[in-house]
Amino acid sequence: MTALDDQPAEGLSSTADGRAVPTAWERVRRRAAALEDRRAGWLAAVAVTLLAFGMRVWDLGTPRRFAFDETYYAKDAWSMANHGFVRNYLDKVGDLKIDQAILDGSTQGIWDDGPSMIVHPEVGKWLIALGEKAFGMDPFGWRIASAVIGSLMVLVLIRLTRRLTGSTLLGLVAGLLLAFDALHFVLSRLALLDIFLAFFLLCGVSCLVNDRDWHRARLARLLDPAAPPGRGQWGPVRGVLWRPWLLLGGISFGLALGTKWTAAYPLAAFGILVWVWSAGARRSFGVRWSLLRGAVADGLPAFLQLVVVAFLVYVATWTGWLIHADEYEQDLSSTQYTGFLEERPCTGSGEDRETDNLSDDDARWSTATEPDASGLGEVWQSLRSLASYHHDVYIFHTHYLNCSNHPYQSAPSGWLLDNRPVGVATELDVQPGEQGCTAAEGSVCYRQVLLIGTPILWWGACLALIAAAVLWVGTRDWRFGVAVVGTLSTWLPWLLYDERPIFLFYAIACLPFMVVAIALVMGKLIGPSRLPSTRRTVGVVVAGSFFVLVLLNFAYFYPILSFDVIPRASWLNRMWFNRWI
Repeated sequence: MTALDDQPAEGLSSTADGRAVPTAWERVRRRAAALEDRRAGWLAAVAVTLLAFGMRVWDLGTPRRFAFDETYYAKDAWSMANHGFVRNYLDKVGDLKIDQAILDGSTQGIWDDGPSMIVHPEVGKWLIALGEKAFGMDPFGWRIASAVIGSLMVLVLIRLTRRLTGSTLLGLVAGLLLAFDALHFVLSRLALLDIFLAFFLLCGVSCLVNDRDWHRARLARLLDPAAPPGRGQWGPVRGVLWRPWLLLGGISFGLALGTKWTAAYPLAAFGILVWVWSAGARRSFGVRWSLLRGAVADGLPAFLQLVVVAFLVYVATWTGWLIHADEYEQDLSSTQYTGFLEERPCTGSGEDRETDNLSDDDARWSTATEPDASGLGEVWQSLRSLASYHHDVYIFHTHYLNCSNHPYQSAPSGWLLDNRPVGVATELDVQPGEQGCTAAEGSVCYRQVLLIGTPILWWGACLALIAAAVLWVGTRDWRFGVAVVGTLSTWLPWLLYDERPIFLFYAIACLPFMVVAIALVMGKLIGPSRLPSTRRTVGVVVAGSFFVLVLLNFAYFYPILSFDVIPRASWLNRMWFNRWI
């Protein structure tokens, strides 16, 4: 196992003491050579992906209930697939509550006429809708999209890590670590939005890393090693204006934004990183004042292909809403808002505030006052309505929940340490002899689906992130920056919203970058093949032991991830901290 040596050395041929240093052209060729043997790499990656998919699709319909926020997203998705937009649904069908009626197979007569106020974009719900269209309105149908996307996320991470390290084995290790993370496993088996957000963010970052290689290789082809750019020269400009991987990255980030708005933070962070990478490439080929020149030569085209494309894709993801904008204008009023969207002072402790549902009294809307336009004017009116709708949703996210609390909410400052998991489905009264319960007489068995990261993996990742930050700064190795920037940009923004109920599973967007940090540190521990065998053996033992511990930890927690029946004493043994209960 070897890690790719692609340090950003400044010299073009040698150091002051005569030690040979690879030129920028040589580093590009070396990096391309290290990424050969594509067939074996792809076959192994697909095999691990299929393993992850098998784990996630097995008994996917259990628990047979709406687990946590599935009660919103599964219904919204069905309405979008069958009506084109999210409609309100009734509380009951006959004597049955709406959730039970759907589980009993009823999908007719449960929808109201008017549109529903949804507070997240639509991409994730459209993906859930595909599964419901294919397999029906039942737990398997509304969860299968998450299982597919979660498995594809493993594939993308393998390929990203392989590109960063030059090692197929390290790529496979990263993929397996993700596959055996408890949080990723459970979210891949629930119809929640966060697994889709994490997937599109990972795809976007992977495209940007590919673009870094593409941009450097393109510069190397356009420049003559014997005649590097001189003083005052910019290097190639026209030949690198079109950057296809950046365009794909913009599409991916647009889809991430179309799932949850929090994708805006990593988009901004990695947009800056793209500029720095591009400037570094020009500097390595001899361009002076590369940050300023790169801002013009590479930054402006990159902004168009990454940020502007992401924005256009994001707007396009609201096509279903725009087509039915008249429904929203009539019932929800896109021009003014009242009721629960108004900023209100907190009263009391907030413990009595209901955060799961909004009553009819909370949703008092005035009607639109503008006359309907036609032609292009109707398009412009619909876009303005969408902008007003976004303002209303923003008010909801920033004000309405501030005084609320939830038994499973957790402070984002402790997310990376698994501070407070979320029980999305729980049964605490399975009697001995029922459902295979083996508890002693006088005790009971529990069944639970717990949203928690595999502790050994997450705690090890925290150490790896610290090491990655030190190595990024100390060795100027850009690869560690991917892990550090990815984790911080998907985690730190949540500290701004810690006064409202937020949950540990939002950190799923951080997880792939934490795993990348682990893989990169493993590569450093093992080192290149030229190191003494004893040194490499120690690195292999340390890295291998950590990998095995993660797998064993996942296996130990599996019963509380998959709704298995276990005695209460066994359940308590897995609650390592009181705050987990």
